[in-house]
Amino acid sequence: MTDPFFITSEQPTESPRATTRVVLRRQKVHMKKLVLLVFSLVLLAAAVCAQTPEQVVKAKVSMSPGEARPDSVVKATVVAEVLRGYHINDHHPTLDYLIPTEVKLDPNKAVTRNEITYPKGEPKKFAFSDTPLSVYEGTVRVDVALQLDPKVPPGEYEVKGKFAYQACNDHACLPPTNVPILFPLKVARRGASAKRSE
Repeated sequence: MTDPFFITSEQPTESPRATTRVVLRRQKVHMKKLVLLVFSLVLLAAAVCAQTPEQVVKAKVSMSPGEARPDSVVKATVVAEVLRGYHINDHHPTLDYLIPTEVKLDPNKAVTRNEITYPKGEPKKFAFSDTPLSVYEGTVRVDVALQLDPKVPPGEYEVKGKFAYQACNDHACLPPTNVPILFPLKVARRGASAKRSE
C-alpha cells in the first residue's frame, strides 16, 4: 500500500531496445559519411590517374627552313602545349623543392655550345600551397640558340634532347617525366650562302 504522505515521481527511461535503435541509426549515419569520403577520394585518384605524365605535355621544335654555315648561330624554339587543367613549374620555381621545367640537349659534335632562354612564369595560387607559385600553363615557348662548330663538315645533323617537367593540377602532381625533342640541322659548306635566318 502506498503511503499517502509521500508522492514519488519517476523519469521515463528508454528501453534497451530503443537505445539500441538510436545507436544503430548513428552508426549508419557515420558509415554513410565514411562511404562518401572514400568515394570522393577514389574519384579524385581516378581523375589524376586518368592522365599519364606523357599525355599532359606535348612538345615540338620550331626551326626556320634552310641551311646554316659553320661557326654560325642557329635559332630554334621549343613549343610545349600543357593540357588544360594542368600546369608545370617555372624554370626558376618559387620553392626550392619544386622540380623546374628544363630543356636538356645531348652533346653533339656539330654544336660547341647552346644558349637557352626560358619565359617568365605566371604566379598562381593553389589549394596545396600558402604561397603563390610561378608556373607555366597553356603554350610555353623556350628559345634555343645553337652555336655551330667552325670546323663542322657539311651535311645533315640531329641534335637530340628532352623537355623535362613535372605536371600538376590543383590537387596533386604527376611523377616527373620528359618529352623527347629533336633539332634537325643542315650545314652547308663554309663558303656557301646560308638560307637559314640567324
